[in-house]
Amino acid sequence: MGFDPQSLKYDANGLIPAIAQEAGTGEVLMMAWMNAESLTRTLATGQVTYWSRSRQAFWAKGESSGHVQKLIELRVDCDRDCLLMLVEQAGPACHTNRRSCFYTAVRGGDEVEILTPMVE
Repeated sequence: MGFDPQSLKYDANGLIPAIAQEAGTGEVLMMAWMNAESLTRTLATGQVTYWSRSRQAFWAKGESSGHVQKLIELRVDCDRDCLLMLVEQAGPACHTNRRSCFYTAVRGGDEVEILTPMVE
């Protein structure tokens, strides 16, 4: 019995949130959106492919930057409306050249930068 991407609960736009986590360290890298087809492509190729809401197009992570995400394991949450992808990330995950998109924290009422851009 195989996994059916259609069995998930997508929003009104046919999208589901997908969180990318570094498989080796547990570091949360980013969150983006997927639809059934981008998930199917990800499972078929092993390279994580998202759906870009702004471009209305498929977005294979790293296709222009080389910072690809290799899918290690896909996990589905209990409500079937959110995905967790354990990945191997090549280079930074964020378009700001940081390892993670979550590079600011609210500490003591102030927002502070906790990750600087990576040097390549």
